[in-house]
Amino acid sequence: MSLLTSNPPQQCRWHSFKTTAALEQAATQTILQAALQAISLRGAFQIVLAGGTTPRRVYESLRNADADWAAWHVYFGDERCLPADHVERNSWMAAQAWLNHVAIPLTQIHFIPTEKGTQAAASAYTQTLVGIELFDLVLLGLGEDGHTASLFPDHELANTANAPAVIVVEDAPKYPPQRVSLSAHRLSAARKVIFIVSGATKQQAVKNWRNGIAIPAAAVNPTNGVDVYLEAALLA
Repeated sequence: MSLLTSNPPQQCRWHSFKTTAALEQAATQTILQAALQAISLRGAFQIVLAGGTTPRRVYESLRNADADWAAWHVYFGDERCLPADHVERNSWMAAQAWLNHVAIPLTQIHFIPTEKGTQAAASAYTQTLVGIELFDLVLLGLGEDGHTASLFPDHELANTANAPAVIVVEDAPKYPPQRVSLSAHRLSAARKVIFIVSGATKQQAVKNWRNGIAIPAAAVNPTNGVDVYLEAALLA
């Protein structure tokens, strides 16, 4: 099991919003601005998506944006081992909320093929990520237990320098137990990382995080730090 003490402390910038709607609006604008910058500088925008309720509403707002969709390349931070059309898959949620409604080429939307099983999916996605040095933007959520993507407490976080890009999770504490996740090390290889956090049930996890307790979210540790967008009430 990876220990966080082997790496420098995570640098967090905390951005609080009075309402969930304000948080979601800010996150949406940040995504669009990151896309504009990446496309201007490098001709493409590589984004990693999170699952969850708050990201879903952000995705719904993106469907109406005026963006250069042809330059977007979409990846996923984790996926549940369920049939491809299962409503609890992150890919299904993102497709229904956003991806089915915009002109991103299908060849540039990279789902994790977990319907093939954990090992085959992890191997395939490892190959998909070959050649991507840094993601432009990684979106992450936060669970009540401090997990992010499918990196759970008391499980392998894969945050060391030699960690694989993609890991298999066979015994997740949440349904379904079998999942595939980008490692903390691979999620950290990004120009920008944003955590989107809402809901009163996350308060203890946020408190632990701010107090320096080594929750899984703290294992995502890009060189330039992370930005945490959260409801002001969670800082109480």
